[in-house]
Amino acid sequence: MARRIREAVAPAYLLLCLVLGGSAQGIWANMALQLLGTAILAWAVLAPAEEPLLPPARQLLIFAMIAVAVVAIQLVPLPASLWPSLDGRGPIADGYRVLGIPTPALPLSLTPYQSFNSLLALIPPLGLFCAIVRLKAYRTGWVVMALLGGTIAGILLGAVQVASSDPVSSPWYLYEESNFGVATGFFANANHMAILLVVSLPFLAVLLSSARGTNKQRNWATIAMAGALALVIVVGIALNGSLAAYGLASPVAVASALVVLPQKRSLRLGLIVLAALLLIGAIAAIETSATRTGELGQQATTSVQSRREMLATTAKAMRDFLPWGSGLGSFRNVYHLYESRDQISTTYVIHAHDDYAELALELGLAGILLMIAFLVWWGRAVWRAWRYGDAGVFARAASIATAAILVHSLVDFPLRTTAIGATFAMCLALLVERRARVVRDKSELWPTRHVVLR
Repeated sequence: MARRIREAVAPAYLLLCLVLGGSAQGIWANMALQLLGTAILAWAVLAPAEEPLLPPARQLLIFAMIAVAVVAIQLVPLPASLWPSLDGRGPIADGYRVLGIPTPALPLSLTPYQSFNSLLALIPPLGLFCAIVRLKAYRTGWVVMALLGGTIAGILLGAVQVASSDPVSSPWYLYEESNFGVATGFFANANHMAILLVVSLPFLAVLLSSARGTNKQRNWATIAMAGALALVIVVGIALNGSLAAYGLASPVAVASALVVLPQKRSLRLGLIVLAALLLIGAIAAIETSATRTGELGQQATTSVQSRREMLATTAKAMRDFLPWGSGLGSFRNVYHLYESRDQISTTYVIHAHDDYAELALELGLAGILLMIAFLVWWGRAVWRAWRYGDAGVFARAASIATAAILVHSLVDFPLRTTAIGATFAMCLALLVERRARVVRDKSELWPTRHVVLR
């Protein structure tokens, strides 16, 4: 009984993150998730290890610790004689002189409180990752079912949201600022619900791949279940109305077919090429579209709608603040200093809609090096998942899901929400975790054709 409770920790925490962590507007919900994540991290530190961490998991945790250290250094106050001379800080020091205020000691971060708040947002993903790779507090099948269950629940909520006669005043939208009129589910931003829908597709392929045993009745039941869930997700994508969902669903679905179909070299190569072409087309379409959901095909012209304009402005600020960065969480304040006055509207920019550029601005050279190191690590992990047959379908599905989130981060900021951050951490854990590999039932006549979801 105690073991079953332990194995439910990671799935239950993931489900809570999906339901409660859909927006930074949910202050109390995010605080509760951070407290639970802190408890899991404390447990991971104090509990005796059942088995040593695999090198990829250990390397990723080292990256996380370095990232925390970088932000911590940004919070250390610097003497008034030093920080004004650092890149990008001159105009701020001039402001103190104009006001006749003595220059105080300030940290590298222009917004230290926001930096600390952003640091706390790392707790749920780190907690979930440690629950899987360090505590082994999960069953792979349960984690996948938690992901699919949270997705389906979000679709059902989205259907009620869309059916509301007056979406703006509807109680079914959970946040005051939201994409009213479309299905956002447990999120405030429809694009973040969109990436959750897309991420669920490779794990549906895992469910479908399990229908390969000699028990035909069970196989047909599994196929019927996977088909029903796929239909619900397609309906969810239609209700969501996000270009991200429309664009990314096709390449992810094609890539997910690699999990199910025979591993023939020619077939695999053809699917990879098709998925790559679809992905390039999707990114091009999203990049040139307006940032607001529901404006598909509309060319963006203002500084809060055009992703290109946002990226150009962010790049200009980035050059001024390199190599130190402006501080994690400072983007919104810094962007206003560089925004074109001719394109300002009543809506303000809170993120760059390119997480790589935003992190480069906020964390400077250290952030750029960390992102490169992570992408190299991720590339090697994905290569191992597809190169070696014993990696299993869960690792391969996780590689597709993480790729979708990383690509979406080029044109949006999904990882800034606890829900997608936790989903990403879960996928990374399955990508490297030994227990997440395929378990084969040797009692079957054809053991290599039967997969059990543990």
